Formats: sequence, C-alpha cells, structure tokens
Amino acid sequence: MSPNTCWLYKIFRTEENGISSKVSLQEVLQWSQSFENLVTSKYEPIIYKIYLNTEHSDENIEFWPACEPDKKIKPQRKRFSLARKLFPSYIQPQAPSEVNIDRPARKEIIKNIQEPTQSCFDEAQRIIYRHRERDSYPRFLESQFYQKLKQSL
Repeated sequence: MSPNTCWLYKIFRTEENGISSKVSLQEVLQWSQSFENLVTSKYEPIIYKIYLNTEHSDENIEFWPACEPDKKIKPQRKRFSLARKLFPSYIQPQAPSEVNIDRPARKEIIKNIQEPTQSCFDEAQRIIYRHRERDSYPRFLESQFYQKLKQSL
C-alpha cells in the first residue's frame, strides 16, 4: 500500500481525526460510475486532492473553492480584493499554482478583474472542471491509488 493510500486509510478509520463518518466501499465504487458522484462526495476534496497531488495538478482542485467566495461577495471593493488575490495565485502565467486554461479565457479574466463581477472566474472554473472530468478523473479510476483504496475497504 502506498504511503498516500495508507495515510488515507488511517484517516477514514480513526475517529480521533474528527471524521465521524467512514468512507464505505459502496461510496468508493460509486465514484467510478460518474465524475459527478466523485465531486459530490464529502470525501472528494481530501481523496481527489491527494491523487491530483501525485499528478502535480492539485491546483485544479484548490482553484474551484478559492473562486466560490467571489460569487457571494456583494461589495465591489471586496470582489476586487479577492480577484487580485486569485489572479497571481492561479491565473497569471508562471503563478505558483497556475491552472491550465486557454489564452482566450486568461485574457477574459484579465479584462474582467478590472471590474470584477460575481462570475469573473466562471469560464476558468468550467475549463478546470472539464479538465478534471475528461483527463484526471479517468486516470484516477485507473490509478493504483484508487485501486488500492478499493482493495483496502
């Protein structure tokens, strides 16, 4: 069992870590039925991030929730502040956690952050979601990480 899988197994089997529910084999098997089943699982942020980290693409799972507060912020000043934090972290070329989006989407975001709206990062989120669904998700299902997780349960 890999160190990541071993650690994951221990987390879901010990109550002392603050996780009251245990991941079940049934739930893990449901993940293979659709990407939606995986992303709506309460364990998805933990499990999928560990896997994406092994692929060096965990920025894709970090980006999504980082954008979500922007949709709820009403004052323009606060949205501007959040957009200014997200851009250098995820969007700007050579950003520490640069997400894989195309040039037109990047240009649109650059334009939008001048006067950010609640949907400023929506297109980037859609692109990242598609990358995760079409690229990372199939690899996740075929990975030793997922296979060993199923076996351990």
